[in-house]
Amino acid sequence: MMIRNKLFYIVIIVTLLLPCLSHAERIKDLASIQGVRSNQLIGYGLVVGLDGSGDQTTQTPFTVQSIINMLGQLGVNLPPGTNLQLRNVAAVMVTATLPAFAKPGQLIDVTVSSMGNAKSLRGGTLLMTPLKGVDNQIYAMAQGNIAVGGAGAAAAGSSVQVNHLNAGRITGGATVERAVPASFGQSEYINLELNSTNFTTVKRIVNAINSFYPESASAIDGRMVQVRAPIDNNQRVMFISQIESLEITPAKDAAKVIVNSRTGSVAMNQSVTLETSAIAHGNLSIIINNEPVISQPGPFAQRGETVVAQRAQVEIRSDEGNLMLLPPGADLGEVVKALTAIGATTQDLLSILQALKAAGSLRAELEII
Repeated sequence: MMIRNKLFYIVIIVTLLLPCLSHAERIKDLASIQGVRSNQLIGYGLVVGLDGSGDQTTQTPFTVQSIINMLGQLGVNLPPGTNLQLRNVAAVMVTATLPAFAKPGQLIDVTVSSMGNAKSLRGGTLLMTPLKGVDNQIYAMAQGNIAVGGAGAAAAGSSVQVNHLNAGRITGGATVERAVPASFGQSEYINLELNSTNFTTVKRIVNAINSFYPESASAIDGRMVQVRAPIDNNQRVMFISQIESLEITPAKDAAKVIVNSRTGSVAMNQSVTLETSAIAHGNLSIIINNEPVISQPGPFAQRGETVVAQRAQVEIRSDEGNLMLLPPGADLGEVVKALTAIGATTQDLLSILQALKAAGSLRAELEII
């Protein structure tokens, strides 16, 4: 208990010091250039070379169909009605992210995930798999040995598994075959898109850019800044490089509390404040015990039989709820300290935050996920 209290006070001290440790950040970390983005790729393929841990072909007919089609393209024609019983092959989905400005010949990483009932992809090799974009065009080709970050063993009905075995990764496993057209140098302006909407941060970015390049930046809305840039690609790259390196002090985000109702986790930023309020915190416990009751016939009874019945005892215990006054919290540290002072657990904190928001005492947006 002493160690727990020490850790709690360490967290409070760190959160109290967060406002003092705020520093300037680069525009590159706060915003991105419109049109300069990555694209998602997906493909369907086969993994071979598994040690008996592949798909059960009787339950995954698409794996057998894929093998027959692949062998037919390689010149191997199987007789009609052939029943393949393979255990070293698995059908997989291959996903990758195509970076911005990726050119043909460059290598990208791919993730391989089993879509059948394979037990493990460990030691498998992905066969040549085309990766398509949303326009159904092929942008990369993937192939290579899969690295799985898990291990497992089974014997005599017992099994042991560490981490996940049905998904792996191939570093540099795909070669880019097609570049995505980009409109990087086709307009007089470039647009900077903030990662999150904040009018104050937009204003500071505009002022920082105009201080170096007068009358070149203007605010479009709370998330976009329009900047006049050179038309020549070489000059435009140098211009954007200088803009991305400019440092500003971002404004504090809106006060928000995120509550995960499934896991019971609660996260708050440093802008959360708490008005003066009072909370009665108590627990209600209901205890039900079932006891068997045996009923037997009398000593001289001619008829009768022993009967076993159940008798239930219900007990209700209610812990005393102490009405405690919570002082106004100036930041996250004092809010956490005030809520923990009444003995609230993580699960209790969910109901307390909802009640505080409904009463108007919690000065933050409450989001439940």
